[in-house]
Amino acid sequence: MSKTKKQIYRIIFEHDTPLGKGFDICLIILVLLSVLTIMLETVQDYYISHSKLFYILEWMFTGIFTIELALRLYSAPKKLSYLFSFYGLIDVISVIPTYLATVLPGAQAFIIIRALRLLRVFRILKLSQYTNAGSQLKQAIYSSRTKIIVFIFFVITLVTIMGTGMYYIEGPKNGFTSIPTSIYWAIVTMTTVGYGDITPLTTLGQFLSAALMITGYGVIAVPTGIISTEMSKIDRYQEEKGCEICKSSKDEVANYCYNCGKKLSLSSKN
Repeated sequence: MSKTKKQIYRIIFEHDTPLGKGFDICLIILVLLSVLTIMLETVQDYYISHSKLFYILEWMFTGIFTIELALRLYSAPKKLSYLFSFYGLIDVISVIPTYLATVLPGAQAFIIIRALRLLRVFRILKLSQYTNAGSQLKQAIYSSRTKIIVFIFFVITLVTIMGTGMYYIEGPKNGFTSIPTSIYWAIVTMTTVGYGDITPLTTLGQFLSAALMITGYGVIAVPTGIISTEMSKIDRYQEEKGCEICKSSKDEVANYCYNCGKKLSLSSKN
């Protein structure tokens, strides 16, 4: 690897140097400005009066991100590994819509994918406590998957029964035109959203509707309780086996946490 390529690699891919951190912070700012431009462009008054400015800004951001992508590909030791990595795919997808929109109208709507590039902030600022918390949540959901699947099956069964019942009780004359429409009403009612586009008019229908609303409050709390229980188990385990600061798992022979550098107590290594 040439000296120039190494320097570009250190600036673009590494976050421990002042230049690397500065580059990444500038990149995050550009992504934020790009997303803000996309949002403002959808405001009709702004678009009518500043359509040319939006057009120029969009191509300017696309040009900058294209150059950045080219530099990443140029300096990456394993180009295919980067290209098919999570961040690599986002980098590629974030610049394609603007070019695609020149031949395929409407493709520009996918530019909002650029917002995913803001995930780089976790790597830039090294927010280990947040990424670790995300890992804990992912682990808790995975551990609860069987209970959650059973719960979802129960909910689907309940709304199907209630929706079917309401179809026969209320009928098309009261807005329950089909069983799928009635199941939609049951889902809206159980989740306590209450759009009000379909409402029961008979006494029995209103009674069942009230019962479903009350049931909904209890049903909503179930997945929260399941995941909270698993999170508590993980927290207890990591308090015994993990770092007190960042909650990372501890190596049995290590004196310091590999993640945050905290000195480990003797009891935590036993």
